[in-house]
Amino acid sequence: MSVFFREIKKDAGSEARRGELVTPHGVVETPIFMPVGTQATVKAMTPEEVRDIGGRLILSNTYHLYMRPGHGLVEEAGGLHRFMNWPGPILTDSGGFQVFSLGPLRKIEEEGVWFRSHIDGSEHYFSPERVVEIQEALGSDIAMAFDECAPYPSTHEYALRAVERTTRWARRCKEAHRREDQALFGIIQGGVFKDLREKSAKELIEIDFPGYGIGGLSVGEPKDLMYESLENTIPLIPPGKPRYLMGVGSPDCLLEGVARGVDMFDCVLPTRIARNGTVFTHDGKLVVRNAEYARDFRPLDPDCDCYTCRNYTRAYVRHLIKANEILGVRLTTIHNLYFTLRLMHNIRVAIEQDSFSSYKKEFMERFQYC
Repeated sequence: MSVFFREIKKDAGSEARRGELVTPHGVVETPIFMPVGTQATVKAMTPEEVRDIGGRLILSNTYHLYMRPGHGLVEEAGGLHRFMNWPGPILTDSGGFQVFSLGPLRKIEEEGVWFRSHIDGSEHYFSPERVVEIQEALGSDIAMAFDECAPYPSTHEYALRAVERTTRWARRCKEAHRREDQALFGIIQGGVFKDLREKSAKELIEIDFPGYGIGGLSVGEPKDLMYESLENTIPLIPPGKPRYLMGVGSPDCLLEGVARGVDMFDCVLPTRIARNGTVFTHDGKLVVRNAEYARDFRPLDPDCDCYTCRNYTRAYVRHLIKANEILGVRLTTIHNLYFTLRLMHNIRVAIEQDSFSSYKKEFMERFQYC
């Protein structure tokens, strides 16, 4: 069994839609946010805790798992699901973003990319075929094709070369992919250029992947350009295929992405800012480590019913963070992921009730994120 998508309900006032992503490890309701388990773990949380707060689909990182412990070891352990004790679906990215982010530590060729490890400086090589081989060994439900993510800003000429290489590599990935219980998604590139987004989408749709990532966004461009790029891209993707906006996770962007028809999101933002003592609330971002919360005995968010907010105060969480106690990071992480996953649940309910536009308006009028 592989992966397929079905649309269940379209919102009456926007492009938002409810759907189901059917995988070998369970059915996932969309729109969905995927907590990021880069190294086969969602930082500071057990798999059971992730599931208890509503996590259903986890993302892991091909580059990092290749570097350590190695995809061969994971395969020997019975695959990524068994290795990390996660019974639900897993998506693995291609590692392309990490490799291309290495800057002077990598060299791009037509056949693939040479790069040096960020851990010990050792030299490695990723080709489209190699990336597929690694992800098949990991055994994820969804694997991503190897692509070239152009940075922002990029010239039109540079972004064009990246699109053309991404298409060539996508074909090679599909030709190399053999695992029938794993879906391989293509990734649409093109930067913020409308003609290149159209070119990339058209070429990848001709290859016919079961789903499509929208890559090369949330890499430093203004949010209005990201939204414009989504509006130029999503209508080109067949409605029967899931649309995955890669690397986006702030509440405002989740709402704007859903409004434009996105089905899947992932981002390290909720867990990363949690480790820095910052949390989401319905009123916006709150830096709980700041001195003003030293005697604040309210929950992180009075309108949240997560484990942290039911049991602990801002003052206590701040004390833990300032004292470098592990529990502090666990509590902020639980809250931020719960907040994000609960937002996605409420979005799905709003779409079912044809009230998404009003829900989005009400949420954004109160939420201030910068």
